[in-house]
Amino acid sequence: MSDSTSILIAYFNRHIPLNNEEEAAVRALFKERRIRKRHYLLQEGDICINNSFVVEGCFRMFMVDKNGKEHNLQFSIENWWISDLYSLFKREPSRLYIEALENSIVLYTTIDELLQLFEDFPTFSHIFRILTQNALVSHQHRILQYVSSTAEERYRDLAEKRPELFNRVSNVQIASYLGVTPEFLSIIRKKIAKS
Repeated sequence: MSDSTSILIAYFNRHIPLNNEEEAAVRALFKERRIRKRHYLLQEGDICINNSFVVEGCFRMFMVDKNGKEHNLQFSIENWWISDLYSLFKREPSRLYIEALENSIVLYTTIDELLQLFEDFPTFSHIFRILTQNALVSHQHRILQYVSSTAEERYRDLAEKRPELFNRVSNVQIASYLGVTPEFLSIIRKKIAKS
């Protein structure tokens, strides 16, 4: 357990250095969970009660539309957070799934525990404000890209910004994330390989 929390403490320290009391709070608060490949952290209809930090492994967050088609919204690997923020903060049933794509380890805490941590240690409130701002910028970039870029441009951007995903996530999952069919993704990849 100490190895996992040490990873999380190092992550926090990259944003704002923690003092000994804050490090002790992290060790006391966050709990470890191991999730096997193809198992879920969250399923549609559940209320998301945990905010999870990925220590090891890879997850996808996706929704299933009324026709049964899956749409990948996010991939999270080591040193990323994953949860349905809407369900977490609104305490309403989720419309999303969070699935492990590999055998994985997360550290998690409930939203109530996290909010208490913010009260007890303002440093964490500041860190999570930075994380939230970064996430909002990233999501805004993705939305703008989705409405104003070609599929090839979206693929190139993903390959440049998150190349590690291509060794860990199937082409079918990448295609879903980019909003194209696997066949069209194959055409894009062949075109790029020729140029």
